[in-house]
Parts: sequence; structure tokens; C-alpha cells
Amino acid sequence: MQQVYLKSDSIISPLGFGTMANLRELRLQNSALKLQKPTSKYPAGYYAGLLDEEIIDRSFSLIGNCEDYTKLETMLILAIKDVVDKEARVDSLSTGLVIATTKGNIDLLNSNKFAKERVELWKMAQVVADFFGFKNKPIVVSNACISGGLAIKTAADFIKSGKFYNAIVAAGDLVSEFVLSGFQSFQAMSAKACKPFDAERNGISLGEAAAAVFIDGQTSQEQNVEFIHAVTTNDANHISGPSRDGEGLYQAISRLEHFTGITSEEIDAISAHGTATIYNDEMEAIAFDRSNLNDIPLHSLKGYFGHTLGASALIESIMLKQSLLKNELIISKNFESSGVSTSLNITTEASQKEINMALKTASGFGGCNIAMLFGKTKAHV
Repeated sequence: MQQVYLKSDSIISPLGFGTMANLRELRLQNSALKLQKPTSKYPAGYYAGLLDEEIIDRSFSLIGNCEDYTKLETMLILAIKDVVDKEARVDSLSTGLVIATTKGNIDLLNSNKFAKERVELWKMAQVVADFFGFKNKPIVVSNACISGGLAIKTAADFIKSGKFYNAIVAAGDLVSEFVLSGFQSFQAMSAKACKPFDAERNGISLGEAAAAVFIDGQTSQEQNVEFIHAVTTNDANHISGPSRDGEGLYQAISRLEHFTGITSEEIDAISAHGTATIYNDEMEAIAFDRSNLNDIPLHSLKGYFGHTLGASALIESIMLKQSLLKNELIISKNFESSGVSTSLNITTEASQKEINMALKTASGFGGCNIAMLFGKTKAHV
């Protein structure tokens, strides 16, 4: 079966523009999460990672007219442009475009600036594709918070089937009033910056960001990170609540190991979903325990970026790629003491470790789960 590799990538977040800028901030343990101004619904303010629209527009004005694009579209275009500029193999005729998001331009429901059609996910994706002149119709992946990871799998499947020679996967979401109200409606918002897997955790902190990665079937001279395989499951437990016994995520991990022949002993690091809600973190901990992954170094990046919804699994996969290439464990920010019922090896100190195989997990509303496996290849001399 054809192999596919994660090549050039980019992250646009409050921590910086570009993957390396974001990685530097993570190494310094800086977080995008800030106490935002009070509103009528949040009189004490709320913690979130928000992107300054003026900063985005300043960067975007170098390549296009800001007035023609929504905030999310400009973020996606900036991330994709960074990747396109680095990759000579991107071709408007043969390169596929897969865009992941949960809510897209949902903020336009309260705006008259753009045509209402722009709220529809297919239209947003087409606007982005048209900016670059891509001839293939863009593919939209919107499956709650596993969307970014599922988009990688979708692109890889299309490349392996011969539909595309290569593909760009992009993902993005905003902290809109709609999203804020939705999470607050079931009291899932944290009163402080979120604390994944910690005993004092009490909910999520939201974030907004965009990211993109080039996925190709050709290797290169330098060391590469291969997307090995991914498995998705759905436990159908509840519209918003994860399965209490971790069955869905456990099935995704165990089937991934079955299909690849890779055992838990061969996994060197885990990037967990880690939203910092009581039920998500407990569910993940149980699934990891059932999968014999208790001793594997594990982190959540939600304490840095917040929960970026459909972009989260892509951003976290890009950072996991950096961990593989640099043999670097990233600290799980805001973790102090365990608040889950099983033993986990949460990364609390930055360190160097040989990382050849890594697992990325994500879960979302409606009971969806994904387990993804990435591996490092040897550099050609």
C-alpha cells in the first residue's frame, strides 16, 4: 500500500504565525488563553485564545483584499499560502484540498457584510479554493472535534486511491458567540484557563486558530513523518457526552493496533484530546488504561491553544510531527496533580526522548472518536 507523508505545515494562532513560531511559544510554556472582556453573558469575563483581527488583516493585506473574505477565510488562506510557498509539488490541477471545520462562518448569522450563502460550509471552502485556483472541488470534513484528524485520513485515502497526487489539509474555527453560547448552555466553560487531566479541572477554554499541512506520497531526502493509519469509531453514547467506559476510543485504538500490527509497546508518545472537562478526560484515561498505554508519555495541548474545535486535531498532529522530528516531549500545560481514576504518564517536564512512533487521539460530540498513528522514517544519506 502506498505510503503518505506529512510535509510542510503552518499554524495561525494567537501564539504566532507559522509552526515554528508556535513551537517556540510552547517551549516557553506560553499560553494563548487570556481572560477576555466581560460581556452580558459573561459578566466576569471568560478565558479563551482569540486572534486579533487587525493582526490577521495586516498579514492578509499583503496577498489579498481583506474586505472580500471573512475572518476564518483569511486565517485558512494564510495557513495554506504558507504551505504552498514551501512546496513546489503543489499543483492547481492535481493537488486536492480538504478543509475541516465544525462551525465555519457561523458568525455571519449576525452579520450583513457577506451573502448568507457564505455561512454554508461548501461555499466557505470554495472561496478558499478559488483564491488559489485549485481546480478540484474542495472536500469539507465536519465531524465535531475529530474533524482535523479525519481530514488527514480523508486526504490520505484519496491519495492512496489515486484521486489526488497530493493534497493540502487545512482546518480552522472561531470563538463565535454561537460557539460560546453552546458550550455555556451545558456549563462546560472553565472559570480559569483549562487544566487537562488535572484534579482541579472544571471545563474547557476555547481557542481560535487555523492550520494547514501538505500530504504527499513521495518521500524526500530529509527525515519524514509518515501518516501510518487511522481508525474512527462512534459510540453513540450521547449528543454531547462521551461514553463513560471509554469504549469508543478504546475500540479505535485497539483496531488501529490490529490493522497496523503495531503494539502499545512500540508507541513512544501520545497527544491526547484532553479538553479538561470532567467526563472527557476520565473517558480518555480509561481508554488508555484499557489499551495498556499508562506508561507512555502523554500530553494535551489545550492549555496552550484552548479547544480550537475542528482545527484542534490538525494543530495537535502538526505539533506531534515536530515532536517526532525533534525527539522532544512537550509539557502538558496547567497539569499539577492527577484528577482521573487511572494512572497516566503526563508530561510535566520538557525533555529529549527518542520518538519513532506516536499516537494522536481525539473525540467529539455525538460519540465520534479517532486514533491516528504517525511514524518517523530514516533520513536518506
